[in-house]
Amino acid sequence: MISVAPAAAIEQNCRFIQAKGDREACYKRQEDELAAKRKPQPTRESKTIEQLQQMRRDDEIVYRSINGICRGC
Repeated sequence: MISVAPAAAIEQNCRFIQAKGDREACYKRQEDELAAKRKPQPTRESKTIEQLQQMRRDDEIVYRSINGICRGC
């Protein structure tokens, strides 16, 4: 059985590292791990919205290039 240690217990482990660089690297790893846990996973709906927005940007570029073409010259 694997138990998850609370953040405070993890920080205490870093606190006892004597070398300043190693200790700061330990704190940085902890911050990155906590940030990854807090960051919400993208939902399917948000992915769809992002895809639609990208398609609109692409369409806008195409429309601008079409308007530059002479029709019936």
